[in-house]
Amino acid sequence: MRSLSVARLGRVPYARAQALQRELVGLRRNRDIGDTLLLLEHPPVFTLGRLQSCDQNVLATREEIAAAGASVEQSERGGNVTFHGPGQLVAYPILDLADHRKNMHWFVHSLEDVMIETAASFGVTARRGEPGEEGVWVEDRKLGALGVHVRRWVTSHGIALNVEPELGFFDMIVPCGLHARPVTSLAREVAPGRSVSMHEATQQFTRAFSAAFALEVVEEETPAWLAACQGEYPLSTWRGF
Repeated sequence: MRSLSVARLGRVPYARAQALQRELVGLRRNRDIGDTLLLLEHPPVFTLGRLQSCDQNVLATREEIAAAGASVEQSERGGNVTFHGPGQLVAYPILDLADHRKNMHWFVHSLEDVMIETAASFGVTARRGEPGEEGVWVEDRKLGALGVHVRRWVTSHGIALNVEPELGFFDMIVPCGLHARPVTSLAREVAPGRSVSMHEATQQFTRAFSAAFALEVVEEETPAWLAACQGEYPLSTWRGF
């Protein structure tokens, strides 16, 4: 079984995470690192995908967004506008699909399955979206978003699973361009008395990801790739290490 290097980065600004992913994609393409999974949270940020309709799905002004303590960033991923913030598990897989399957549908469905399995570990029944419904849903409520970038079969970006975020931020946008579709979280959907934590969600997600992609998890205090990026991303700037 091939290995998967898992890095838990804590809370990372969105622009910094994008820059790190670009660096890691190059390292993965050159076979300097193996498959890698970044697990993190972002400070409050609305991210715009590559669709031209993204901007019109931001309902609040930039001034209102700034007053709420958030920002707006352009993303390299596909899809529409979404929100990232504390209490949301963000996972960015840096995989070479040449070592798995050169099949985008399989990759996307596998990521959806990982979110569904993670929800199931909390007793929450989630489903894959119907055509036109990106992400993962609990009945008609969106639980997790998905937006990926793949170049020469090396992946970046990934998923955002709502564990216990401040859901009010989603009222400032049309999430993923889907009107009148509420957003939910694991904390809102679990049975009364069942606790939810980012720590447990991260553990369950990692376990499900390992199974879905047939990879053995290796967690390093200081991953080898971090040393390779050290010039641009000094160790001291990364919360969580």
